[in-house]
Amino acid sequence: MDSGQDDRPAAADGGLRSAVVVNPVKVADLDELRRTVDDALAAAGWPEPMWFETTVEDPGRGQAEKAVRAGVDVVFACGGDGTVMSCVSALVGTEVALAILPQGTGNLLAANLGLSNDLAAGLEVAVERGRRLLDVGQVEEHHFAVMAGMGFDAQMLDSTSETTKKRIGWPAYVVGAARHLRDRPMRVSIRIDDQQPMRRRARSVLVANVGRLQGGVTLLTEAEPDDGFLDVAVLTPRTLRHWLALGWAVARRQGRIPRMEVHRARRVEITSNRPQPRELDGDLIEPGRVLKAEIRRRALWLCVPQPEEAPDLAEDARAAAERGEELIEESRRE
Repeated sequence: MDSGQDDRPAAADGGLRSAVVVNPVKVADLDELRRTVDDALAAAGWPEPMWFETTVEDPGRGQAEKAVRAGVDVVFACGGDGTVMSCVSALVGTEVALAILPQGTGNLLAANLGLSNDLAAGLEVAVERGRRLLDVGQVEEHHFAVMAGMGFDAQMLDSTSETTKKRIGWPAYVVGAARHLRDRPMRVSIRIDDQQPMRRRARSVLVANVGRLQGGVTLLTEAEPDDGFLDVAVLTPRTLRHWLALGWAVARRQGRIPRMEVHRARRVEITSNRPQPRELDGDLIEPGRVLKAEIRRRALWLCVPQPEEAPDLAEDARAAAERGEELIEESRRE
């Protein structure tokens, strides 16, 4: 896995220039958040960050692009999955690193970092300058760092209310999923790279860059975010018993998951017999009959916990959170 300290020019005082792209709807007290972030970065010797708020019309991509044009070194994405995905699309192919300050209920990328909703860890990870150069997936003009999906996974997201997510957190998705366990499967044609299309009756097709889902569940144990491939999981349960067997195998981290086949691809095209809900990194996009995804190799610098050499992105996240709390406490004493 590629890694390395960020050796781009720092600001005059030795810290890196940064911007925060924040979804104000996801933040309980925006003024308090701003004070905490500004003070913590100042305590680390960084200049005051730029601040951009997302809107319904622009959930983060335009704001992150403005930050890039302003010459920042790091963009903090502060919100849910939609904010993170929008920032990813703006930073792909640039030298600007993405840092996650999770605020929403989903935060799939944060889950793969092991950061949960820990603000202190997100700040400390950026300040310590651990970086990994990751692949991303591309669907149309959008990009994803975790996974794209068509079918059941997107139906589950669509059926999960924001109110329920705020009240009980990620288990709200289980409630949404239960409503669609008995839905009829879709007939899909799946073309992997230049191979002949495969035809399946599937409930869901996932295209993954990493393999960890909500609640720390690992679905695809072989998925690596910088191996040059996307992992394509075709889920074919037809009965409640099939779903239970699949879920039990995932929970027990068994090597073989019943009713799931996995392929590796640089490009994949999934075509359904009827329009289906679609999602990228836990955020819904327009429904459609086709989902075409391809890998963008070594396209995104991501701030990750130390030690950089660790194969799992979640490594040392707890220690980073503890150091982050110390940084915040230090900033409050000054």
